[in-house]
Amino acid sequence: MLQPKRTKFRKAQKGRMKGNSGRGHRLSNGMFGIKSLDSSFITSRQIEAARIAATRYMKRQGQLWIKIFPDKPITKKPLEVRMGKGKGAPEYFVAVVKPGRIMFEVAGVPIDVAQEALRLAAQKLPVKTKFIVARDYEAA
Repeated sequence: MLQPKRTKFRKAQKGRMKGNSGRGHRLSNGMFGIKSLDSSFITSRQIEAARIAATRYMKRQGQLWIKIFPDKPITKKPLEVRMGKGKGAPEYFVAVVKPGRIMFEVAGVPIDVAQEALRLAAQKLPVKTKFIVARDYEAA
């Protein structure tokens, strides 16, 4: 079988998102959460939109934890600038999310409210997600 030709340079130096999440794959604070099924960069604007959607549906009851943080700067050069002359200025920040990573957690609300709030939050994110429930959860 032919092996693909190895190139000297890697693609764009943005890093690779191989494998599953090594940390943050268990519920730590809340009873319910949403888990990522894909890998992607999630911008700070997308995280904020998801937070607003979830808290608005929960009517500020219960508690919401955001378990990801956008700490990777994505740089961009201005339009119509020639090649060279160094790296561009930071344009926005992203959180690197791999499969298995828990992104949001909720506690203090009934399961149906939490499920709908996290569904609305997940619609704002660019990854497929799954609703998860803590093992020690008991419906009252």
